[in-house]
Amino acid sequence: MITNESEASTAAETAAPEPKRKTAKKPEERSSGTKKASPNPKAERASKKTEVIALMKRTKGATLAEIMKATAWQAHTVRGFVSILGTMGMKTESSRNDDGVRTYKIAI
Repeated sequence: MITNESEASTAAETAAPEPKRKTAKKPEERSSGTKKASPNPKAERASKKTEVIALMKRTKGATLAEIMKATAWQAHTVRGFVSILGTMGMKTESSRNDDGVRTYKIAI
């Protein structure tokens, strides 16, 4: 039992402080991770895979930049995908022009 004020203040000081609580975000501040539907939705594509294959089947093929723009992939992702196409039985060709622009093509 605490009998005087000095003992009471010492007991209060030695007690663990309460952890600070984070305030909850309001619903409009929360990030749900999903995108809201736009008022003018674009035509849905089958998949990025089929789109890249279609680009690469063109007569001139597709440049790395064209594929990156069409899919929003980074360069290393495009190069990885092209390498996987070879394991799927597709013969791919990669060339570089005089300006140093890389072009990928699927040999038919």
